[in-house]
Amino acid sequence: MLAVFDRSVAPSPEGLRQPGAAGHSSAAGLVDRFREARPEAVTVNLGGAAAMAYSSRDQSPLLPRLFGSVEDVFCLFQGTIENVAVLKQQYGLSKGANEVSIIIEAYRTLRDRGPYPADQVVRDLGGKFSFVLYDCSTKSVFMAADANEGGVPFYWGVDSEDRLVVSDDTEIVKKACGKSFAPFPRGFFFSTSGGLRSYEHPLNEVKPVPRVDSKGEVCGITYTVDVNAKKDTSIPRVGSAADWSSQY
Repeated sequence: MLAVFDRSVAPSPEGLRQPGAAGHSSAAGLVDRFREARPEAVTVNLGGAAAMAYSSRDQSPLLPRLFGSVEDVFCLFQGTIENVAVLKQQYGLSKGANEVSIIIEAYRTLRDRGPYPADQVVRDLGGKFSFVLYDCSTKSVFMAADANEGGVPFYWGVDSEDRLVVSDDTEIVKKACGKSFAPFPRGFFFSTSGGLRSYEHPLNEVKPVPRVDSKGEVCGITYTVDVNAKKDTSIPRVGSAADWSSQY
């Protein structure tokens, strides 16, 4: 799977952008190359700010890939959710709903009604998974990876034109992003409005940590929870008609 986002909808977290990012093609160019290598792939250009591509080729039977959309919300998913039955009931979905349906409905519930904090929404997903979602109506990105080490492969980076590139294929991200290539941090989620956060430790700040290769050279950034820094959790005083969707 592949997703490419303009900086206007997915500003990369501090440190991910590294000097020496490779590649000069457009988001559409990356998707075109993905499709050339996988003729059966489904590709979607989402108004210039985002593009997605999906293929089931060479997928693991234990960690399948899925792609779907509901009312201008598009989602790429890989892995399995173990508590599907519970989540279908929680979000009022039919028996035929799959993991993509659950992720999209969880996001829409978060966006429209916000009954739970975003970290709880992701934490409630049991299993091994990674997903990336784009909402055309709000031009918002939401993505996450489970906390299991050695789980679903998920990588990201920033290319030479400051686009965020996300994929389960290491070579795609390495070629597009050069030294900015990095594994997406386990147990974290990223959103347009909230940036990168840990869903296991949502009250702590996140700090970048340089990745160093065998030659002692910085080769990207990973992220960890800063145990000594807490987020400001004070609630702003606003009117009852305020839009709380930005709080996720």
